[in-house]
Amino acid sequence: MSSTYAHYQQPSSLPTDYAILSRLNSYQEPEPESETDESSGLLTPRRRESFPPAEYYRPHNPTLGHYPTHGVDGARRLDNASFGLPSESTPLLSNPPVPRIEENIDRDPSADNESKISMFWEEMPILAKYAFPIFGTHLLEYSLVIVSVISIGHISTTALAAITLGSMTASVSGFSILQGFASALDTMLPSAWTSSQPHLVGLWSQRMTVVMFASLIPMYLIWFNAEAVLLFLKQDPEVAHLAAIYLRWVSLGLPAYAFNCISRRYFQSQGMSLFRLFTVPTRIVFIVAPTNVFLNYLLVWGPGPLRLGFIGAPIATAISFNLISLMSIIYGIFYTPPKAWYPLSRRMFTSLGILVQLGLSGVGQTASEWWAWELISLAASLFGPTVLATQSVLLVSASTTFQAPFALSVATSVRIGNLLGEQKPKRAGVAANTSIVLAFLIACFTSSLFLVFRNQWAYMFNNDPTVVALVASIMPLLGVFQVFDGIAAVTAGILRARGKQFLGALLNLSAYYIFGIPLGLYLAFTHDLGLHGLWLGLTFSLVYCALLGTWLVLRTDWDHEVDKVKQRLKNEDKMRMREDEETMDSSSEE
Repeated sequence: MSSTYAHYQQPSSLPTDYAILSRLNSYQEPEPESETDESSGLLTPRRRESFPPAEYYRPHNPTLGHYPTHGVDGARRLDNASFGLPSESTPLLSNPPVPRIEENIDRDPSADNESKISMFWEEMPILAKYAFPIFGTHLLEYSLVIVSVISIGHISTTALAAITLGSMTASVSGFSILQGFASALDTMLPSAWTSSQPHLVGLWSQRMTVVMFASLIPMYLIWFNAEAVLLFLKQDPEVAHLAAIYLRWVSLGLPAYAFNCISRRYFQSQGMSLFRLFTVPTRIVFIVAPTNVFLNYLLVWGPGPLRLGFIGAPIATAISFNLISLMSIIYGIFYTPPKAWYPLSRRMFTSLGILVQLGLSGVGQTASEWWAWELISLAASLFGPTVLATQSVLLVSASTTFQAPFALSVATSVRIGNLLGEQKPKRAGVAANTSIVLAFLIACFTSSLFLVFRNQWAYMFNNDPTVVALVASIMPLLGVFQVFDGIAAVTAGILRARGKQFLGALLNLSAYYIFGIPLGLYLAFTHDLGLHGLWLGLTFSLVYCALLGTWLVLRTDWDHEVDKVKQRLKNEDKMRMREDEETMDSSSEE
């Protein structure tokens, strides 16, 4: 479960998490009195504005990225060459900007000679400080999912099963696909913003709007015929009927959901040079999350004239999605500079092929683990509404507690990336080990919570005694699951810091599709273990991820990782010098 997409279904991405972290751990050194001129690449007197200098950022993958290097005459540059212009073969999600955050301990040269035990106690509060704000933001975003489940769950067990089945269908056939297509903008927009034509940010966003809104057509066809599809998949008729009703009403927010995926990338791409835009989606969710709670209460359980019951929850969700869109549009019109926007024209219907190709690749990357979890929920639904309702309680609970280790994984990725860039291999290794210990401690706390309250936990979601008893019987297994889920999440963050994202993806895919899901289905249906069997399979997949991930971390040669960074910096410097020479030669010829 070390992917955010497997745990919550809101538009989010790592660059936004890095921005949150940067905002609350702001750059402490004095601002330079000069800045890089966009047209010449040379240092000019600095304009007093409210964002950090360019050197505040560096690419996420430390084996590929570096702090801004020097061009001709030693002038610092941050242009499109720094990130590479995208093409059909450009890897998705490559090098999102990671903040350079310098701690007081990093300024002390003697700190590098301390014992590993001393470093351990120094790194622990640093990682906790980085992780806390990200955890809070993710929890607010995930509340858009939690609130609807809790609201509907207290109507009836069938209603809880229906919203679970409807949400699963929406995720597989809609939300995950939109997220995958939108991830193409993580490649296209940052390089467009730092190029000589920043208005291409607006043009690429418009083109993605065309692509994604075209993809809504088959989604609507599926959603409005969902009852027949679900009955064909052998679902309970009453549950299938209610799930279809849920999909029809939540479809009112589907275009807004697609737009929100795009607007988040639109804002965060400009954050590479205009820092405050990075956190716009976070500010918006801080407003929408409590509004969503109020709407769910009002429309599901509120006063008679406003009480809608079951359909109130999807309507509240749709309103929340549209509210996010409306606030994004208002912010984009009145508070963002116009240079990223491109006037509406027929050009928005051109060059759509590259977005389709990148988007389909993104669907494969972002949806694979998401679909694995939905497949487990689909298997659970075959055992009836009670089991499906229980699965909803367990999955929402595990997903909520997962936000803490995932936030820690982001914090770890940033901290280790910074230390590798500063050529501190010993401390980077200690930070990695410290994060694993922290993940274990967090998991022990949540596991204890599940075990102590296992007999009362389900009452937050549903009052059916059968559901409560079944949840209580699986809670000990969920407690074990927590430990390995948290460690797997953090080791994935360490692999990201080392530039081993592909290895992490292989680890996840093999864990779920080769081991976890087949084992869970075998135990559930062949050995009649039901939902217990499915969760045993999931737990095994996380044990595999955690143990293998930890082994990869412990055997890391951190001196070699620093050497890789240094060698890549040399190669990048040589490449830039050649580019500068070619540019000067072409200018001379002109």
